[in-house]
Amino acid sequence: MDPLTTGDPLRLGPYRLVGVLGAGGMGKVYLGRDADGSTAAVKVLHPEMAHDPHLAQRFVREAQAAQAVTSPGVARVLGALTEGGRPWIATEFLAGPTLTEAVELHGPFDESGVRALGAALARTLQDIHAAGLVHRDIKPSNIVLTSAGPRVIDFGIARPEHGLTLTTTGTNPVTPGYGAPEQVLGRRVGPPGDVFSLGAVLAFAATGRRAYDGTDVAAVQYQVVHGEPDLRGLSEPLHALIAPCLAREPEHRPQPALITTAMAPPRGADRVWRRGPLAADVTRRESDAKKLATLTTTAVQDSPGPSRRRFVTALAAGGVTVAAAGSAGAWWYLRDGGGSAKAAAKADAKGDPAPPPQPWDAKPLAPGQYEEGRAPAELWGPVNTISFAPAPLPQRDLLVAMTMDGIAAYKVQDGSQEWQFKADPMGRFAGRPGLVVTADKDGRLVGLDPATGIAQWSEPADAKYVLAMDNDAVYYANGASDLHVTSVCAFDLRTRKVRWTHPHPDKGPSGSEGALAVAAKDRLVVYAKNGTLLALDTRTGHEAWKVAQRPQGLDALLPAVRDDTVYAGGKTLAAHRLSDGKKLWSLPSDSFRVSPTITSQAAFGGWSAPAVDGPYLYATDGSRLVRVSRRKGTVDWTYTLDDRSHPPLSPPALQGRTLWILTGGSTPGVLTLDKETKKPLWPYAWRNPVTPWLVGSGNRMFLSGSGTLRAMPVV
Repeated sequence: MDPLTTGDPLRLGPYRLVGVLGAGGMGKVYLGRDADGSTAAVKVLHPEMAHDPHLAQRFVREAQAAQAVTSPGVARVLGALTEGGRPWIATEFLAGPTLTEAVELHGPFDESGVRALGAALARTLQDIHAAGLVHRDIKPSNIVLTSAGPRVIDFGIARPEHGLTLTTTGTNPVTPGYGAPEQVLGRRVGPPGDVFSLGAVLAFAATGRRAYDGTDVAAVQYQVVHGEPDLRGLSEPLHALIAPCLAREPEHRPQPALITTAMAPPRGADRVWRRGPLAADVTRRESDAKKLATLTTTAVQDSPGPSRRRFVTALAAGGVTVAAAGSAGAWWYLRDGGGSAKAAAKADAKGDPAPPPQPWDAKPLAPGQYEEGRAPAELWGPVNTISFAPAPLPQRDLLVAMTMDGIAAYKVQDGSQEWQFKADPMGRFAGRPGLVVTADKDGRLVGLDPATGIAQWSEPADAKYVLAMDNDAVYYANGASDLHVTSVCAFDLRTRKVRWTHPHPDKGPSGSEGALAVAAKDRLVVYAKNGTLLALDTRTGHEAWKVAQRPQGLDALLPAVRDDTVYAGGKTLAAHRLSDGKKLWSLPSDSFRVSPTITSQAAFGGWSAPAVDGPYLYATDGSRLVRVSRRKGTVDWTYTLDDRSHPPLSPPALQGRTLWILTGGSTPGVLTLDKETKKPLWPYAWRNPVTPWLVGSGNRMFLSGSGTLRAMPVV
């Protein structure tokens, strides 16, 4: 949630606007509150588009389409004004994850859950079609799971059943892999088109992957028109129910009423969104939405600036996700800063809680399945990547890594390569759920679907390497030549334009170690190779604060951000307030040294980059590993590594109860400890790992360095 800015309206119809929830290509979505204290998501057409007759007509049609459907499976339209001034549509809040999020977070549905989902969605399609409309964009991200069942959102391209298309010549509203063959070909799309999309949605819900896939959008659309769906993993009963929906010819697809009957979910099948981990997720989000309404009511009664901030902050601690129906991409994580102290106070004293189990997770090693003091065999690997590779990125059941040919994704279960995308091997990458962005050899930023490697978009940016990413922007370094960088830039993911440019804190070689960065809560925190720790405002690019952690060194260090605090290694292990850089505490290094060079001085040793786990930090300083209270900066315990050890400055990593530490000196490799008892579990010989990274996910530890990537089991 962002505060209102200059140009934002204060009121639309009966709704007083209190914050910006998000923005799309056609408009903004605001949080609104009426006189009774009820909240709504208010979608407003951009002012510059309100004068375009075609776009205004599309906006009007969205409102009319959504209002025409009366169904418990469709989000309610609360109000609309589609004439004069600034057209707007107000819809109810829907709390809960999209189907995409539900499958990513909690895994595919079982057979009874798929039946319940299919029957409910088929009933909703009956209601939509009974109103004389075809939705035309049924896909997982347009389905919201609530405690009352799935709800369909976004009528932006819905059309009367007899209509052909809403877009202008040359544009294509089809979502790859979900639009029917006739929609891909630009032909008339009737109710059977929605049935095809429903079949693709149910296949995704049951297997966790898309029924139609390919190396790029054109390949996916070709598969839809000419290929066969990938329905591997479906049980025979589900295959018999879903496959007919995906028939190429519209007349061969079943009617929604028949689908509802055929799905016939067993009694209590709707427990998929009433009980279990997914139900708990839905319940939490719905509870947070109620708090949102309550806090908005009390906050707006106070002075407008601070009150809005307080209400957003209070919800940020809970990680609220709220949806506005009828708006493309209408999902926002409220991650503002101020309530973070409360969130940190609730951290588990034994570390961060384990994430929800996923179907692709490995089984931790049980006692008797490994020999203490002897490393177990790798789960898979090594596979070839590239020297000086950035840290690999877990994306659901895939691990994204940089290779000599660009970016590749490997299955976390066995290390087999799933896809490859040609890109600049020095361009690095960053990602979030549903998107990975890299730089190609021409300096273009490219957005990839992490599940398929298909390029979703490509824009010129003169990018040398990607630094970081958040929900709104990609941050990258650019420069006048291939060897030197001059600026840090923000690329807006909504407008696909450069938002701002700021001088790079270290205008040196653009190699992969040139700078490392983290984006969090309106700040881009950059640690440069020259020892500068810099925080930029992600909205404006203005310098928020800057400190010198150490003189010129050999490596940049990855800062860690948790709640409203930045933790960084170097000459000291220090905690800084994220908003203004105020130093909260620091611990000097025993191993830090400065040596003269021909031109200046160079720093060696010092604290490694820290790893955060609940209320603790873990970092190495020469031959010692230290656990520190991240709030007070006091040392909880120290473990002595080999006395000749000079570990790399990459952060330690945690997975399960196991702490993984890079070692050097006479025992190069990795050491694993029980994080509570400090008892060594086993060493792992990993000779001369150049730019090593340890990344834990799904009960596996991924080791990346010296052009190789491998997976190890954990305890």
